[in-house]
Amino acid sequence: MPTNPAEELRSSVAGRILFPGDDSFDELRSGWNLTVDHRPSVIVVPSSARDVAAAVRYAVAHDLPVAVQSTGHGAVLPADGAVLVHTGELTELTVDPEARTARVGAGLRWGQVVAETAKSGLAPLNGSSPDVGVMGYLTGGGLPVLGRTFGFATHRVRSFDLVTADGTLRTVTPDSEPDLFWAVRGGRGNFGVVTAAEIDLVPVTRLYGGGFFFPGEEADRVVPAYFSWLNGLPEEMNSSIILLRFPDHPAVPEQNRGRFVVHVRIAFTGSEEEGERLVAPLRGLGPERDEVAEMPYTRVGEIYHDPFRPTYAWCRTALLRELDAEAVAALLDVAGHDHGQLPPGGVEIRHLGGALARPGAVPSALGLPEGAFHVFMSMPAPPGTEAAERSRAAEQLVLDRLAKWDTGALLPTFMFSLDRTPEDVSRGYRPEDHERLRKIKAVYDSGNIFRINHNIPPATA
Repeated sequence: MPTNPAEELRSSVAGRILFPGDDSFDELRSGWNLTVDHRPSVIVVPSSARDVAAAVRYAVAHDLPVAVQSTGHGAVLPADGAVLVHTGELTELTVDPEARTARVGAGLRWGQVVAETAKSGLAPLNGSSPDVGVMGYLTGGGLPVLGRTFGFATHRVRSFDLVTADGTLRTVTPDSEPDLFWAVRGGRGNFGVVTAAEIDLVPVTRLYGGGFFFPGEEADRVVPAYFSWLNGLPEEMNSSIILLRFPDHPAVPEQNRGRFVVHVRIAFTGSEEEGERLVAPLRGLGPERDEVAEMPYTRVGEIYHDPFRPTYAWCRTALLRELDAEAVAALLDVAGHDHGQLPPGGVEIRHLGGALARPGAVPSALGLPEGAFHVFMSMPAPPGTEAAERSRAAEQLVLDRLAKWDTGALLPTFMFSLDRTPEDVSRGYRPEDHERLRKIKAVYDSGNIFRINHNIPPATA
């Protein structure tokens, strides 16, 4: 019989077990967003779903919470004292071209899935960064680059393999466990550890897409023109605009270092000819860099240019109603000028609507989020510094100035470390859906061992 915790775990887990001081412990406890510093009691790197189940049973036996990490883009709060399940070696990936589906492991990043599915002339509904982990994105809802065209990614999930708090591995589908299937799609990591999922793919092999870059001093001209341009666009046109100050840092290309720019992102699934016609008003504004062109879908990550190196990222988001001229003026006043008010980082407004405004074929906890636009802000600065306080104050100022158009709701997939209070988490759901989530949580995780997340506490009797 095992005589200590290390022996107990190693007797039941085939994958790696790491304790503080072991080689790779510090590397694996750290995720992409360095503002959250994990200090787990042990890291389990499972080689199979069976290992995950053993890690969960160990945590329950020792009254420890379970935290889950793949890439750490959605880190919420420190996993101090927890059993941290690092899913990075669960990299199963199979594609069924005839069924247009893929089975994806929890350790995969979207860039890997895009590259493999492209061989069959198909694509997943991935987000803007190829480096983001698949499962946190799917369980949060997933806002794809092609969202207006195809809707939220979680609505294209067929099944999850999920280890629940009792250490049981379940295949969760609309037929086998409908309540749990509803909850996991939008409820994030509150109901167990997802080890794999089966997803639908779409027949997309190319795009007319890329970006237009304008000098920041032209924001007063470009930003109103962009919002006017959105009127009447087909659902095949996906776009966003970001007011972006690049850090003055050697890692930034010299031509952008320290600059303030306006970047319009385009992803159009129609023909190149139609794309050129539709973006002509934007191109007519005279961008200093024009990267909008025909591209294979495998280059979709080049549209947003999201950072891939780990960083200190303070992120805030909001869902906005339709933006009128007053709203655009407020946005420009608070974030559209190079007057020293906006720290390094960006304020992005993404156009929603289209398929994003329609429910999925199978209902989910994501519901039908309100809003015509999504605001996403990310500003890098180490915790406890004056720069961090400045970043957080700047983001709050943007939210305050746009409060008149704010729906008050959040997208679960875009909740971050500053959105972790119970009140903030509840903003990701309709009240009746949040209450249903709490009741399902009470069935599958009454002890709330999955609480190192945007926590949905179990309902009490």
